[in-house]
Amino acid sequence: MTKIGNTFSLFYSPVSGRTLATELLLDEKGIDKDKHYNKNIDRSVLIASVESYTLAKNNDINAPYGALGENLLIDYNPYHLPSGSRLKIGDVTLEITQHCTLCKSLVKVDAKLPKLLKNDRGIFAKVIESGKIKEGDDIYLLG
Repeated sequence: MTKIGNTFSLFYSPVSGRTLATELLLDEKGIDKDKHYNKNIDRSVLIASVESYTLAKNNDINAPYGALGENLLIDYNPYHLPSGSRLKIGDVTLEITQHCTLCKSLVKVDAKLPKLLKNDRGIFAKVIESGKIKEGDDIYLLG
């Protein structure tokens, strides 16, 4: 088990809209109170790196944290991790399932954003072990 970073910000999406959180409760169906809960297990959690926001900012795009639709914003770039890689964050174990596909909602932030973040928007994960993730939690890459 190797420490690779920390959670930076946490978000979920109830029907009422995007919400910043200090902790998230997760189980095998996804993030509690999120509108995507129990919809597509392999896309339960979207993880993005602060590097994506730095890339946007370096290209004169001011995107507020959460604008990429992420649930976990972390201070580590996980985009190189292959499917099947596992992360331990707080009490939760996540398994990387796929890279995030770009969606048209990014155009609302800036028309250049989808092309710019083609390979740097985020990765999806499913929950293997239930629990809580809190802002600032250590992130470990499991062997």
